Amino acid sequence: MTVKTLALSTATLLALSATGAFARDNLQIAGSSTVLPYASIVAELFAENAGFAAPVVEGGGSGAGRKKLCEGVGENTIDIANSSSRIKQSDIDECAANGVTEIMEVRFGYDGIVFASKKDGADFALTPKDVYLALAGQVAKDGALAANGVKQWSEVNAALPAQDILAFIPGTKHGTREVFEQKVLQKGCAMFKSDKVIKAKLGKDAKSLPPLGALPVTIPGTVDAWFTMHAKFGSKPMAELLAPTIRYAREGHPVAPVIAEYYRRALRNFDANSAKFDFSNARKTWFANGASPKAGEVFRNPDLAGTLERIAQNGRDEFYRGQSARVMVDYLKRQGSTYTLEDFAAHRSDWFEPACVTYRKGYELCELPPNTQGFAALQMVNILKNVDLAQWERGSPQVLHYITEAKRLAYADVARFYADPGFAPFPMDLLSDEYGKKRFALIDPNKATPEFAPGEPRPEPKLEGPGDTTYMTVADKDGLMVSLIQSNYRGMGSGLTPDGLGFMFQDRGELYSLDPKHANAYAPGKRPFQTIIPAFVKKDGQPYMTLGLMGGAMQPQGHVQVLINLVDYGMNLQEAGDAARLNHEGGREPTEPSTGPTIDPLGTLYVEPGIPAETVAALKAMGHKVEVVKDGAMFGGYQAIARDPQTGVLTGATEMRKDGQAQGY
Repeated sequence: MTVKTLALSTATLLALSATGAFARDNLQIAGSSTVLPYASIVAELFAENAGFAAPVVEGGGSGAGRKKLCEGVGENTIDIANSSSRIKQSDIDECAANGVTEIMEVRFGYDGIVFASKKDGADFALTPKDVYLALAGQVAKDGALAANGVKQWSEVNAALPAQDILAFIPGTKHGTREVFEQKVLQKGCAMFKSDKVIKAKLGKDAKSLPPLGALPVTIPGTVDAWFTMHAKFGSKPMAELLAPTIRYAREGHPVAPVIAEYYRRALRNFDANSAKFDFSNARKTWFANGASPKAGEVFRNPDLAGTLERIAQNGRDEFYRGQSARVMVDYLKRQGSTYTLEDFAAHRSDWFEPACVTYRKGYELCELPPNTQGFAALQMVNILKNVDLAQWERGSPQVLHYITEAKRLAYADVARFYADPGFAPFPMDLLSDEYGKKRFALIDPNKATPEFAPGEPRPEPKLEGPGDTTYMTVADKDGLMVSLIQSNYRGMGSGLTPDGLGFMFQDRGELYSLDPKHANAYAPGKRPFQTIIPAFVKKDGQPYMTLGLMGGAMQPQGHVQVLINLVDYGMNLQEAGDAARLNHEGGREPTEPSTGPTIDPLGTLYVEPGIPAETVAALKAMGHKVEVVKDGAMFGGYQAIARDPQTGVLTGATEMRKDGQAQGY
């Protein structure tokens, strides 16, 4: 077997063929001029250290390199193609036709396209849509294509300067140009098209995306996240890891009481909206007899078992390029979606380093960055560390008051700044101690502040209500700790179940804003604001604890309350989760305009019965709207594992309000 390689500045591609070995003894490399200097250095080091003849490295452009790679296998073809852009389906088809039968991409670096303007010149704040509308030969006008006659940037967007449009772009063989076309021009075209599609489907007066149907569905990222994490840390084959889940899906598993209740609520919701959306596949999969599964009933999902088996056999590309992808795209198109196979194939997970902030006594809370709400917990910690909560008893009105006001302050920033960092970079100053002190100074210790930030009337709340989230944490004998959360968002998700695949699409897109000026504004290729956040705690700089807490906007609040219970009140892991919680709802939503008055700026402070009646009365006297709620579901689902840095002893804790469990073996 002969191995051929496509080396990209964004990835490396291996091409495998069943032909015999080459007659020559050196590697032949061609392609991207961007990659050429790097590839030349690597070639020299390879010859010096591997004991083989020095590879021959040439340029020619990314497109030309991929074409040569796919010409076939033999003495007169290249072995490695350098490219600044990913391989296309047309390249794959050409390779296959010429006997290059297997393709493998391996990313080894990143390129960047930078737009620069004169420091003291006009102010340009370009979007992909602006660039597309400036450079497109033809644009859609009144339902037909017409010649694009714009000459100045102000004709594209009134906010841009009245300056001539000039473009200097590499030739057609260059991968940089391909990336520019894909990432800027095509994305801009999609943004322009999507604006029209969304307005047509929702109507001009729509305030938000619907919670059900095709419109709030985003490209599912869970499968790719599994494989990304597995590639970095996995030690066993993915097929082996998926086998128990496949068996449970096929043979069945008893339904837990809380899950049974969620099924019941979801069916009621689907029934109420059956005239507007097609839930027939969801009914076949989960509600075949017309009723929701009961607690203790053995539920089977053979369709899901089949999907997972194909993923186990064929890898992540089964889900994004293979049979499953084709089924999903066909189904979504029938439901009114505009997703294509190219959209699924283009999906990639991003690997981010978490940010940590110090609370006190050496404890640090670590969270993932936007597009999640994880940094809201960090902002709360930075506010609360400016007051010694331990001077009051846990459950006292002072403690609950400070936690509530800190949450309200943090979420004023959530609504304004938290979005996909690829579209709206997060201002890291929000996590500084100085900013935390400034926000803390806004808290009146004696009464609730009516409103911390201005806003405009908002759509219905998006961060609350019954969810469909699963959190798990695992630690092994070697100290590896995993904090993992995944979710379909609210009410089992969108209600849409692709034909024969056994899972439901999420409705995460409901958390886009329809305000085009908002950081979280709806846009193609953009991740919506996310509620799900796994967390981690360090002690004296050492890994100490994983934790998570399911439940919309309750998640950051829960993380902070658990941390306070551990640090300020000396509770153990289980006590910290069992203690009565608060859950503040209301304030500004990430889907509404970031400025102007809100309908309910004060919000409602919900507390569990374990909070003393005297505290409830005192909080009401301080100006809080307080309600005592007996149903523990709205206060989240907590799980945690702590590891003693000295002894390695593990301690687990689970949520008494949910169906979780803690176990060791």
